[in-house]
Amino acid sequence: MDQEVAIGAAAALHDPIRRRLLQLVSASIHPVTRDAAGASLGVSRSTVAFHLDRLVDAGLLTVGYQQVNGRVGPGSGRPAKTYVRTPGELSVSLPERHYDLMGDLLATAIETAPNASSPLTALRTAAATAGREAGHTAGTLARLLAEAGYEPVQGAHGISLANCPFHRLARRHTEVVCAANHSFLCAAAEATGNDPDRVLLEPSAAGCCVWIES
Repeated sequence: MDQEVAIGAAAALHDPIRRRLLQLVSASIHPVTRDAAGASLGVSRSTVAFHLDRLVDAGLLTVGYQQVNGRVGPGSGRPAKTYVRTPGELSVSLPERHYDLMGDLLATAIETAPNASSPLTALRTAAATAGREAGHTAGTLARLLAEAGYEPVQGAHGISLANCPFHRLARRHTEVVCAANHSFLCAAAEATGNDPDRVLLEPSAAGCCVWIES
């Protein structure tokens, strides 16, 4: 779930009825109908239907249909609308963080380290692979930087990155995390047709440790 969608989903949960409905559906091992949800919460069916559909619009629930009276075929009536929890997780951070990406890179490095000269070398290799894939997917470096939460700022001499997506980890493990980040962005730059030698590692107290020279 991208950041904009996640923020919208979180906003949908501001309503207490929607929070209770999400908890009810998440805790159920079977799809939940509007009637069952209304009876459980002591809320009218029309009110429950409205809020359940808002949760669907927010991407938190998924709709299905099934017969609930046990009958099938002609005369069995219309299937009831049911709701289940949408797979995945909701995570919102402001400014944007991507600890999942760094965690994946670190795990990959640990898995491949026995075949590399050092864990840090394995980490940089894993980061470069991920960077190339991300670059090809984004198409342009500018798009990748924006979508990954780096908050790029174009200046007269290059692009500074106002946000570090790995801020907390980078403060505690600067050398390791910044090395991975640099390799990731160098490979992403090359994959999008930019000169990776212009992606410079310059750690600072503010923003990202990488600066992209124009």
